Amino acid sequence: MTTGATTPGNRDGHERTAGTGTAPPPDDAAVEAEAPQQAVAEDDRLLRAMADLDNLRKRFYREVTREREAERARVAAAWLPIVDDLDRALEHLPDDNGFTAGVRAVRDHALVVLAGLGFPRFEPLGERFDPMRHEAVSAVEADAPAGTVVAVVRPGYGSGEVILRPAAVVVAREPERSG
Repeated sequence: MTTGATTPGNRDGHERTAGTGTAPPPDDAAVEAEAPQQAVAEDDRLLRAMADLDNLRKRFYREVTREREAERARVAAAWLPIVDDLDRALEHLPDDNGFTAGVRAVRDHALVVLAGLGFPRFEPLGERFDPMRHEAVSAVEADAPAGTVVAVVRPGYGSGEVILRPAAVVVAREPERSG
């Protein structure tokens, strides 16, 4: 068995040495010299944690904004077939009818709601064809410069760079030359 002090709570009956080989207590001057370095390191860790939190908050805000915009577009897109059906109904109803006025009022209200969601209706008749806003469904010879929208088959919805649905259009083309 080893000689030395027995540690308290020794249940196995063996003696253990305690306190041998320990370092002397730290010098007060060394502790005081390390204190500013530790404070700087703690300040750095705190600043990094605050910056990480700020970046997380900004990323969360961007993701929430993106999801809101995507959901708004999904809801608005679900209404487009209904507005199209109301337009088709108005094409076939007589103009001097109270029922027609009611259908027109419902359609107009739906257009106001879509515009409020950021997707106003546009019918680009006479505009230059823009593949970002228009979908060409046909090209015809017409008395208009080539590349001009000469008929709107289905209106588009959106504004600026956010287009919910491009307008389906007929575009003027150059006349074929015979000869």
